[in-house]
Amino acid sequence: MNTPAPCPFCSLPPGRVWLRNAAAIALRDAYPVSPGHSLIIPRRHVASFFDASAAEREAMLALLDEARQLLQAEFKPAGYNIGINDGAAAGQTIAHLHLHLIPRYDGDRPDPRGGVRWVMPDKADYWSARDRKEEEE
Repeated sequence: MNTPAPCPFCSLPPGRVWLRNAAAIALRDAYPVSPGHSLIIPRRHVASFFDASAAEREAMLALLDEARQLLQAEFKPAGYNIGINDGAAAGQTIAHLHLHLIPRYDGDRPDPRGGVRWVMPDKADYWSARDRKEEEE
């Protein structure tokens, strides 16, 4: 019989936790896509944002604000992406809710327009066809 692996967010070593409050924690992503990439996680094991309580959501957003303030001072990014992969079809690989706070830097992508829309690359660039149409008119 296969025993399910323990949730990596429920068994974090204390040294991984960067920020905390009563209902949530924050840590730096183990596989960051940019310097400062962080995760905000409810303490209670809950898979979906939609199953989190109002208090858990509030605690997560409070840490999001705190983490952003600290990342701004340390890394001085030009912007941020904030996202949640909710469900396997959305790319969630750890079934414990976590919010990504991803600092963005000038030049980290040739054309950052579209932001999180790039999770569906063939639909992300909605402006090129519009721009070509305007040029033709």
